[in-house]
Amino acid sequence: MKDLGNYRKSYQKSELLEGELPEDPINLFNRWFHETEDFGGIEEVNAMTIASIGLDGFPKSRVVLLKKFNEEGFIFYTNYESEKGRALEVNPNVCLSFFWPTMERQVIIKGVAEKTSTVVSDNYFNSRPDGSKLGAIVSPQSEVIPSRTFLEENLQQLEKEYEGQPIPRPSYWGGYLVRPVVIEFWQGRPNRLHDRIRYYLLTNLSWKIDRLAP
Repeated sequence: MKDLGNYRKSYQKSELLEGELPEDPINLFNRWFHETEDFGGIEEVNAMTIASIGLDGFPKSRVVLLKKFNEEGFIFYTNYESEKGRALEVNPNVCLSFFWPTMERQVIIKGVAEKTSTVVSDNYFNSRPDGSKLGAIVSPQSEVIPSRTFLEENLQQLEKEYEGQPIPRPSYWGGYLVRPVVIEFWQGRPNRLHDRIRYYLLTNLSWKIDRLAP
């Protein structure tokens, strides 16, 4: 067994102080997202972990790609009939997390997922390359399949079927909007005394800001 007890890193690139905080956490998320993007060193800044409670009662986390964010929340796309989609149908409470090591930052978001409108899902699906569109149709996401060949042969068949024709979005594929209720910003600091700032959504739709102990 490998002992990782001696792994050490000193965090000292930035700080997160109350006097610098906007009232709306989306504004801070936007600033951090673009600072991380501009700093470089991360291939997919929009990669995020989404955790949900499965139908078996166990939590499950997986990495997906954030495709849009605004004052309403955070949007990603998936197969509604997948393990993830079936879980969200029963329990829409999720946790999103971003880890940006080059900036020594994390963002953790608790929220409620809801399906986006068909217009939003159609618009995004139609913007995708044809290969990605066909991949969404071919894959019975999360289901047991006999082999890799099963996918490749079905893809070849669909490529012939839709050659020169528009590829429609399947009804079982689309977007989710995660409306945040809690957003925590974590900035690494020396001596493990990290900055943790939490935004908590109140009933009047304003945000309460707290500092948490690291």
